[in-house]
Amino acid sequence: MNRLMLIVGMALMLCGSVAVAQTNITIHGEVVNGAGKDVYLYRYTDMLTLTEEEVDHTVIGDNRTFRLDAYANYPTMMMLQIENYSQSFFVEPGRNYEVYVPRFDWDLNEKRNIYLAPEVLPLEFVNMPEGELNGLISDFERVVAQYIDDHRMFFDSRFRPQKRYFDSLEAVVATQCPDTKNEFFNRYKRYQLASMKYSMHFDTRRGMVNRYVKNQPVLYYDDNYMSFFATLFAHSVSKGTKKLPAWLLGNWVNKLDVKVFLDSLGTDTLLRNERVRELVGLQALQEAYYMPRYYEADKVVRMIELVGAGSKFPEHKVLADRLVKSFRQKEEGAEVPVFELPDVEKRMVSLEGMKGKWVYLSFVRVGDPNSLREMETLAHFKDSIYAKSKNVEFVTICCDREFQKMYHLLKNTRKGQRYNWTWLHFNGNYKLLERYGVVSYPWFILINPEGELQYSVTPSPASGFLLHAPWQPKPLQEEKPFFLR
Repeated sequence: MNRLMLIVGMALMLCGSVAVAQTNITIHGEVVNGAGKDVYLYRYTDMLTLTEEEVDHTVIGDNRTFRLDAYANYPTMMMLQIENYSQSFFVEPGRNYEVYVPRFDWDLNEKRNIYLAPEVLPLEFVNMPEGELNGLISDFERVVAQYIDDHRMFFDSRFRPQKRYFDSLEAVVATQCPDTKNEFFNRYKRYQLASMKYSMHFDTRRGMVNRYVKNQPVLYYDDNYMSFFATLFAHSVSKGTKKLPAWLLGNWVNKLDVKVFLDSLGTDTLLRNERVRELVGLQALQEAYYMPRYYEADKVVRMIELVGAGSKFPEHKVLADRLVKSFRQKEEGAEVPVFELPDVEKRMVSLEGMKGKWVYLSFVRVGDPNSLREMETLAHFKDSIYAKSKNVEFVTICCDREFQKMYHLLKNTRKGQRYNWTWLHFNGNYKLLERYGVVSYPWFILINPEGELQYSVTPSPASGFLLHAPWQPKPLQEEKPFFLR
């Protein structure tokens, strides 16, 4: 019997590995000055959590080319990323794509914050057949952008937007970008225009629901429909309604009364449909996580778990699970990504080797004045903190592209002699920066002795955090006699 179970188990594992390896989309690319760089292909798991999942990864060869493979059973938006730069496009099952990236300045991220002023990866399609989905979408967006630019005063919220111009836009789109045999493109146009119309207040939520949601299936597999759905119901519940003020909703959430919470949403006639009501409830809970005035964050996460556990819709169980995971990764006690990076002597140092200590981790750039000011503060406190607390480790990760910048600072300058703690170079590991959420410099993270995130946001040294850090031994309080208390 055990042998039979083993054979069955091995067969299931083999089937699973075959399913994972299955591909029906190939992307061939060339990057003019990208040899040796990592290239990633991502997609969103869903349009509610916007969680990115890695589809494929490879290294650009010396011949400047790469190949990525993917699988999809429906047209899907994917993102191709090299270092901090990315470009999104749609892929269709069974298609092969050829893309080209011309010469690009990879050092832009060291000249400005590309998270505040993004730079799109200049991706070009090669040998694209007529009627290909990305070409159709590009033409549609060009027509819409041109019309709005030509009549921008009548769409500008600072003036009085006029609906007749939006009606004219729909007519122009119908003429210049007519429906095709590609139903995904037809739906893309429909939901993009609907989102614009609603955002410009040319129609009410009720009118939109009656036209696009009521008595129609929820298209979970269609990114455009789900994006439109999220736009339509954004903050429609979490901020409260006339019948259900936010404090009352918060009371039910904080008491984990999931039945009353979901049933109460049905007082809105737009949410009489059970499937729609539950999906809107999940979206409202996602928004409530960031509204501490009415909702307790830990209770919101628990509420999402309860909604998922009690749902009879498989799609909602998956969405609830993803929401919980996305929030738990940001909470105190979440596991942090491990790394192994070179120090100034190019010896590899691992985060795992520091387990059992408080690790005050800082991400800096040598040429950044703010980073250097914070390093001066660290240098001022370092000796006294190390003398009082033996279980503290300062670790600074230099994120300059060139290793020599860190080496020169630490070895050839007077300031560098004062920065006598663990310095590591990020070694071109942009994936690591992404996983730690580094979007500006300097960036600080405190890791506790168990190797977990201590705070969702860690204060900087200049904030005075080092004076009252959690690693400091607490003074013993003398026990007072009972009659003196």
